Amino acid sequence: MVAPRTLHRSLAILLACTAPIALAGAAPPPAPAAEASPLYKDAAAPIAARVDDLLKRMTLEEKVGQLLTVWGAKAQMLDAKKRIDPVKVAALFPNGFGGFARPSDTLGAGSPRVTPGHDVKGTIDVVNTLQRYALTKTRLGIPILFHEEGLHGYAARDATSFPVPIGLASSWDPDMIRQINTITAREIAARGVTLALSPVVDVARDPRWGRIEETFGEDPYLVGEMGVAAVQGLQGADKAEKLAPGKVFATLKHLTGHGQPESGTNIGPAQISERELRENFFPPFEQAITRVAPGAVMPSYNEIDGTPSHASKWLLGDVLRGEWGFTGAITSDYDAIDQLRSIHHIAADRTEAALLAINAGVDSDLPEGDSYKTLVDSVRAGKVSEAVIDSAVRKMLEIKFRAGLFEHPYADVAAALKITNNAEARALARTAAARSMVLLKNDGTLPLAMPTGAAKPTIAVIGPSAAVARLGGYYGQPPVTVSILDGIKAKLGSRATVITSEGVKITENDDWWEDTVKLADPAENAKRIAAAVETAKGADTIVLAIGDTEQTSREAWANNHLGDRSSLDLVGQQQDLFDALKALGKPIVVVMINGRPLAINKVAAEANAVIEGWYLGEQGGNAVADALFGDVNPGGKLPVTIARSVGQLPMFYNYKPSAHRGYLFGEATPLFPFGYGLSYTSFTVGAPQLSATTIRPDGQVEVKVDVANTGKRAGDEVVQVYVRDSVSSVTRPVKELKAFRRVTLQPGETKTLSFTLDRRAFQMWNLDMKRVVEPGQFEIMAGGNSVDLKSATLTVAP
Repeated sequence: MVAPRTLHRSLAILLACTAPIALAGAAPPPAPAAEASPLYKDAAAPIAARVDDLLKRMTLEEKVGQLLTVWGAKAQMLDAKKRIDPVKVAALFPNGFGGFARPSDTLGAGSPRVTPGHDVKGTIDVVNTLQRYALTKTRLGIPILFHEEGLHGYAARDATSFPVPIGLASSWDPDMIRQINTITAREIAARGVTLALSPVVDVARDPRWGRIEETFGEDPYLVGEMGVAAVQGLQGADKAEKLAPGKVFATLKHLTGHGQPESGTNIGPAQISERELRENFFPPFEQAITRVAPGAVMPSYNEIDGTPSHASKWLLGDVLRGEWGFTGAITSDYDAIDQLRSIHHIAADRTEAALLAINAGVDSDLPEGDSYKTLVDSVRAGKVSEAVIDSAVRKMLEIKFRAGLFEHPYADVAAALKITNNAEARALARTAAARSMVLLKNDGTLPLAMPTGAAKPTIAVIGPSAAVARLGGYYGQPPVTVSILDGIKAKLGSRATVITSEGVKITENDDWWEDTVKLADPAENAKRIAAAVETAKGADTIVLAIGDTEQTSREAWANNHLGDRSSLDLVGQQQDLFDALKALGKPIVVVMINGRPLAINKVAAEANAVIEGWYLGEQGGNAVADALFGDVNPGGKLPVTIARSVGQLPMFYNYKPSAHRGYLFGEATPLFPFGYGLSYTSFTVGAPQLSATTIRPDGQVEVKVDVANTGKRAGDEVVQVYVRDSVSSVTRPVKELKAFRRVTLQPGETKTLSFTLDRRAFQMWNLDMKRVVEPGQFEIMAGGNSVDLKSATLTVAP
């Protein structure tokens, strides 16, 4: 998501900065002539007419003010009781400001563990106070656009926390993604906030990258379907002009190439050709924009072919607005416009950076407007026309009119409390965690038998993630979290003896916001391992929770705040802990709690069972306990390929035919393939049955696939349909996902699933970079993962 701004800025500096942040040369505008009711305040008037009317009334300073946002400066707005002081607001921003970042935090960037955020009432107090000021104390009464983070639940105090997106993608369940984002939207909207900085639809192709946890994985089709569902949940399933109650505008992120940075390091150059962009990185954005029209799009930090996304007229103008017809707002990533100067060095100063971004089509400068504050002077110096400013202001005003902020700007505390983290939300968080888990290995140890009778088994719950609920990056602070230890204890009650030990500490601190990451002392970990072995000696079964902390897989938003890794191995002494416990000869079940796919080669070979859990959200511990004891049958599938080592990278399933020929002394195959996941039951997926063996280039074919539960338990299978172009004018992947469906089957039950493949499943970008369907043979494949497939042949006739 967006990078938090300069965490090293101290509160003391913030409070010391008392000079007003006003636009250079600005003077208070004259009072408007008396008017009964201006058109822009008429709720019945067309939005375009309201915008036109308001624009012509605004001074240049007021227009530029609408492109600015407040975040760190909020500390200067507070009175002695830490409440918003309208007098200070007026002094700081005499021409107003357009947006306000994260009203749920108290002082801008910083850890909520250090400076707790506002509760529901506190957030609404901030929102309502500022809206009342903007509507009643500023010259034109333009409301403020508030935005918040909503990556996997509202990132605020007391809100509901769901699994991270890479976990949600493992569900292969767009309907559930839609439901989760519906909950997220209503919790955000209830506090008076209009814009969510979510979802991330970056296609992630490098697991070294710390932000991979924020994505829906490596496949453009899967990411697109999940992204469309997320936008539908946030702002509604249709393309309605006006925002419905309980909805917020989505911000599609990050356009583009962000998910395969050079060396796997955040914001690194994306060495990606136009063909790769169009085949793999553009599709999720195009699908979401053309199908559900998100309110905003955020460009990415990285450069492509020498041009950073925030300065790319081709990307933002020709492609986004031109080819895809996007009409919403383009909001910058945090400090990304300034980075045109400070990192990319294509601008000498903020004035030049602002000119590059505004001319490329970026409408809003987040989170502070440090670069766009120069635009008033640039207009007056003839460096940019006021018409360009008007175009950007129009987009920001349209969001406010579409949201109904001029008519309904205030939030209601009682209503917000009623729907925030309520029973429905908590139940969905538990369901989401259950459906996000992927069973990677099982020799029959799972599910564990539920204890009955007088005999009480002993279960050792061990590991650095056993007694803590890890929530991942851009996390909320739910009122209650459930660790794996908590979940197991609650499920077993007095029917078993549950013992525990930390085993190892991964990092000394696990605060996602903290800059410095310090690995735990190996000598101290050796003592912890010895203690864990002593604990486990008396156990019948060991449940080992290992993986990451929020510090070992996260967004690297500054040189002093890193989050990418050069290795995919377990961090610290976690492998030593596994080896020591394995030596006891007891059944060992490993639950991976992590943000990135890890190369757990030895663990996968030697553990009795392995569950990939990712960061599972507030109810993760209950969901893991449900899965361990068979109340939940894991049915998730991997949305990414798990490599055996860094040396195999890049590794993704839809590679070109010339890739992965093999290595001396090493494997060419992945540790676990894309789409892979086991179950406590067994399934048979039949060969695809085609409604026709020949179609025209503009035709379609119905693909039917039989899937049967051949085991003794109810369970879920994800039937996946892939396509391969046998011979083409440019090289094509060995297979591409084109359809999928998760289905629940009872023991012995068979269902026939039907999928329709149209030209979108067969089209490609030809030598002239035109999207076409070339006549020829296509292989249609179906199965429960990307490797074990059965096929049929389809001919596309000229």
